[in-house]
Amino acid sequence: MSFNHQHYFSELVSKLLDGSITKEELDKLLNFFLNNQEIENWPVHLGSKEDVQERIYEKIRLELDFDKKEETKVIPLYQKPFFKYAVAASVAVLIAFTAFFNQQETNTVVAAVPNKIEVGTDKAMLTLEDGSTVVLEKGKTYNNKNVNSTGKELLYNKSNSASKKIAYNYLTIPRGGQFAITLSDGTKVWLNSETKLKFPVNFVEGKTREVELVYGEAYFDVSPSTAHKGAGFTVSQKAQKIHVIGTEFNIKAYKDDLSISTTLVEGKVEMQFDNVKQNLIPNQRANFDLKTNKVKIAKVDVYSEICWKDGVFSFEDKPLDEIMKVLSRWYDIQVVFENESIKKEQFNGVLIKDRNIDEILRSIKNSGIIKKYEFKNKTLILK
Repeated sequence: MSFNHQHYFSELVSKLLDGSITKEELDKLLNFFLNNQEIENWPVHLGSKEDVQERIYEKIRLELDFDKKEETKVIPLYQKPFFKYAVAASVAVLIAFTAFFNQQETNTVVAAVPNKIEVGTDKAMLTLEDGSTVVLEKGKTYNNKNVNSTGKELLYNKSNSASKKIAYNYLTIPRGGQFAITLSDGTKVWLNSETKLKFPVNFVEGKTREVELVYGEAYFDVSPSTAHKGAGFTVSQKAQKIHVIGTEFNIKAYKDDLSISTTLVEGKVEMQFDNVKQNLIPNQRANFDLKTNKVKIAKVDVYSEICWKDGVFSFEDKPLDEIMKVLSRWYDIQVVFENESIKKEQFNGVLIKDRNIDEILRSIKNSGIIKKYEFKNKTLILK
């Protein structure tokens, strides 16, 4: 149904608030909001902005009772990390679409993207223990004796080995790619563009389960130690090690990053930097400076840190040069700042990853940060 129908979007907002909205519907709702962010007039008939916002937050507080949630394999949508962020944005959505439908209806024309720059997709390179490689990509399956690929996720057979000999595989995600993997112990890892993970085909029974994030960004949902005779889980990355019992966390450590960023979503982890140990609690991010070897802990909005795996870019007071690093990896482009002064200009926005690059850039341009942009082959020039 077209975005011109107010009733349809009223229903989507209702579904957002009661937790029944699907990912596709959320995509449509957020996309509508993104294309109408400039509308700031608050509709009087809704009551005060503060009252509406408080009602939404109160609904979240009543529904999100993480301390008392029962063990279950099915997690309701309203308990998903992205739901909290989406509801917080719904006040802005209400402002946008109410004002929008009071205006004359217009059709949005999407400009053609020069040089057909492609949106990122599911693709990866699997390197097996014998050194051979397998190209993994969306729409194509792969199977061998202990692993198979659905075209978007790699699945290793669940098993533990009594042997002390460990065979390692590598999963490399190129620029413009993403992929997920379920390790043989049941741990699931989402891998962002330009990322490489080293992992064992099987873990040794009763021994610490160890993997290495060679570079890039990954989100880990670790199978608990209780399911593996008490064996913990360790992620190594350069000078940092993360010791885990069973938890969810994100690590960002690209080749050109000056620090390693670790964000804890659930559970508890112990971080080790050389001889220094530091614990993290949920909603905290640790930045380990690779030059000074100092660690800085801060409370963060978790969703902004991890929503890349759910198909969303969330930029909260991010400088333009950092945003362009993210976009350059996903769209596999080079970025040149013709106007150096705009590098540190900050942008706030939630952008959908499956949009073409021109749509993303127009959203940023509408904020007033950049005046013009153009493409030369696969190079984006910002003016």
